[in-house]
Parts: sequence; C-alpha cells; structure tokens
Amino acid sequence: MGRPPLGLGTAGAIRYYKTATGYRARVLVRDYDGHVRALERRALSKTAAERALKLALRDRTPAQARGELTADSRVTVLAETWYAGLDGLSPITMQAYRDRLDRQLLPRLGQVRIRELSVGTLDRHLRAITDTHGVATARMCRSVLSGMCTLAARHDVLAQNPVRALGPVTGRAKKAPRALTVPQLRQLRAALSYDEQAIARDVPDLVAFLMATGMRIGEACGLTWDAVNLEAGTIEVRAAAVRVRGRGLVVKATKTDTGARTLMLPRWCVAMLRDRAERLDLPAASCSSRPVFPAPLGGWRDPSNTQADLREAFVAAGFDWVTSHVFRKTVATLMDHAGLSSRAAADQLGHANTSMTTDVYFGRKVAATGAAAVLETLAT
Repeated sequence: MGRPPLGLGTAGAIRYYKTATGYRARVLVRDYDGHVRALERRALSKTAAERALKLALRDRTPAQARGELTADSRVTVLAETWYAGLDGLSPITMQAYRDRLDRQLLPRLGQVRIRELSVGTLDRHLRAITDTHGVATARMCRSVLSGMCTLAARHDVLAQNPVRALGPVTGRAKKAPRALTVPQLRQLRAALSYDEQAIARDVPDLVAFLMATGMRIGEACGLTWDAVNLEAGTIEVRAAAVRVRGRGLVVKATKTDTGARTLMLPRWCVAMLRDRAERLDLPAASCSSRPVFPAPLGGWRDPSNTQADLREAFVAAGFDWVTSHVFRKTVATLMDHAGLSSRAAADQLGHANTSMTTDVYFGRKVAATGAAAVLETLAT
C-alpha cells in the first residue's frame, strides 16, 4: 500500500542537510490547490534552520490558501484589502469608515503584523480611542476592526476574529443631549428674521423647516419640490445631499426603509413653503425637481457649507451651542412631552427600529406621527 497523501494545507516531516556554510532544513507542503511543493530555509545551525523553516510555514500557508494576505502582512494591507471589498454601502458610510481608518486605526495599528492582532492589543487601542475621541468613534472603530479581522479569518491568516472576544465599548458621552424649548425656538426664529446676513444666505426658512420636521441637514438640502405636496401638507424624504471625498457634492437616494418616509407638516411650515414657491415662481412646484433650499448662488446646497452658515447665524443670535442636529433632538423632545410614543418619534426622525417585535409586527413610516400638531405651537 502506498503512502497516504498529505492533507490539504499540511506539511510532512522536516529533513536536515549539512551544507558548506551550515544547515538546510527542507519540508514538503501540500497546498490548497492540491500540488505538493518543497519549502526550505538555510542557517548556520540546525536549530536556526528549523526555526526559520517553521516561521516560513506559519506565514506561508494562508497566502497559498487564499491570496495576498499573510500572517506577516501589515494591518495597513489588511485595511486596504477590506475597504476595497466593501460594496453596496452609502457614500456617507464609506466616508465614515475611511475616516476611522485614516484618523484613528492606521496611525495606531498600521505597522502591526496581522498575527499580532491579539485581544489585548485591540482592547488597549480601543480604550485609548475612547478616551481621546469618545464612545461613538470608538464603537465605529470596533466595527471596522471586526470587519477587517473577519476578512483575515476568512483568509486563514487569523484563527478567529479577536474582536468578538472584546467587551462592549462603554463610557459616558462627552456632551449630554440638549434640546431647545418652545420659547427658545421662537426667540431664535425672531432673531434670524432680523439678521441681514442670515437672510441673504436663506438661513431663516431653512431653520424654520428643520424646526418643523427634525430632518437631517443633508435631507433638507436634498429635498426637491416634487417631493412636496402643499395641498396635503406633506413631504417625502427621498434623498440627501452629501459631500464625498474624491467625488464632490452628490445627492443620493435614501436606501433604508427608515430613512425614506413621508412627514406631515405644521400649517405654518406649509404656508412658508407656499410663499417660497411663489417667490421662486414655481406655479407647478410639485412637478419641479429643483431643490427647495438651493445654494445662495444656485444649485444644490452643500451641507458642510450650510453648517458653517448656521453656526455664524446662531452665534449672532446668542445660541452658540445650537447645531442643526439640536433641532432633531428638539422635535423628539417636544413629541415626548406631548405624550407621543417613541415609535412615532422614530418614524418622524427616520431612526432605526427600537425593537424586533415592533420591526416585524407593527407598521412603520406613518405620515401622521403627531409632530405637525405639536409643532403648531411655533406659529407666530
């Protein structure tokens, strides 16, 4: 009976040969393609040659099994391979992952070997990121690391994903959530109505719209007139304007069920939009794909530039702590104070589902969330 073949990915017995300069250690390896190949290393002593050959075996098998990644590859190579393989994600998510790699992970771990990605090493770096950049950033870094290590495990470079053994990233948020009260909202709207620079930048109407809907700034900048139904007093959230590195300003369609939604507007907001349509000479506004809140010089409004305009206007009005995101918190807070459910607030803001039971068995995306009635109190 012949000798049984080596198993895939396994090596035979190491043989040693004396050479003129020391020793040669040689072994036969059966790769994952079924071919048997010889691997050898030379050194001054037999022990050194054996050690070098075993290290070569350790780092070689994954490469032959799956491709370019090896246990001795740098984390930088793993990160770029993982990022290049991402598909179907929104430009915002891709940009967020790229930022986490470039700003937090690669500066700290880029030159580490993949085989050195132990639970302890990852835990120390994530705790440092939490202390320096906050809990939210550390959680996204953990997600990115998990994706990278899963890829390494699929390439047999790591025995398993070490991120799974880490505890959850916990800690207190740097800033407690803060919302505006109804008197503060009225005060801010009044202050903006007298700010000539804010008026020239079309800030008052945009801020009023954010107050009335709790929409994200990118969603407001990406809103078109054909998504506005002035007769029914509703809008459809279909897209968002985002600036993508290397591509510039783009308007992307909302991909998730929670993001794509229909919202009812307070009557005062409907009146404001009707006035805008008349000023823009849009008698058939519902048929126009023009932006509702265009840039001062025309075209799509850049959310980043708009944030800068809002900051200047808010500082001038005495509300230096306010950002566009505060209006989302404010709408949710007002709905909560009015006794509306968290489900209605999640529908209004386009948040993800709060529980699996509600996800599967309850309807979502209702237009009558109650926010329009609550926000009628802002009418002047």
